[in-house]
Amino acid sequence: MNTNTVTLPAPLELNIDLTDEQFFQLCQNNRDLRFERTATGELVIMPPTGSETSDRNADLTYQLRGWSRQNQLGKSFDSSGGFKLPNGAERSPDASWVKMERWNALTQAEKKRFAPLCPDFVVELMSPSDSTEKTRAKMKEYMDNGARLGWLINRQQQQVEIYRPNREVEILQSPQTLSGEDILPGFVLDLAEIW
Repeated sequence: MNTNTVTLPAPLELNIDLTDEQFFQLCQNNRDLRFERTATGELVIMPPTGSETSDRNADLTYQLRGWSRQNQLGKSFDSSGGFKLPNGAERSPDASWVKMERWNALTQAEKKRFAPLCPDFVVELMSPSDSTEKTRAKMKEYMDNGARLGWLINRQQQQVEIYRPNREVEILQSPQTLSGEDILPGFVLDLAEIW
């Protein structure tokens, strides 16, 4: 028996013309996968993360949610939350937060789908299969679309890149904590469980 194995890149990027409704239904019908769509309409299919990365991301989301519930300044989201950015891209940061005034300005219909806005705060936690170049481009895209603070956490290098509007990227080597600055007042992410 001759069996041929085809190895596909992860994440897989396809040029498929989908309407917003078709893209939403694709995501709903395939919940075991994560989908994003670039501003040019390219479909990005990301496999589930490994258990170790998922555990670290759960801790990140847990810390952000705990802070958010205490102060009620906004809404926090996990990696399955999608957002339609102003440039047309549909992205799902690993963790994110939206200021309450912006969230409350959305209609109920907008809240049930991919919220048509860029979060105020975004985090990408790199997994071993992630491309540094593409993840950095995604962080820049968030900033260009209105994010006010972003963290790119690279566990393999124990490095954090901090993104702020109109500023150079700040790179920290092996920090123990990260401050939410004035965007998330009083939020301090403990990286002990994430490293």
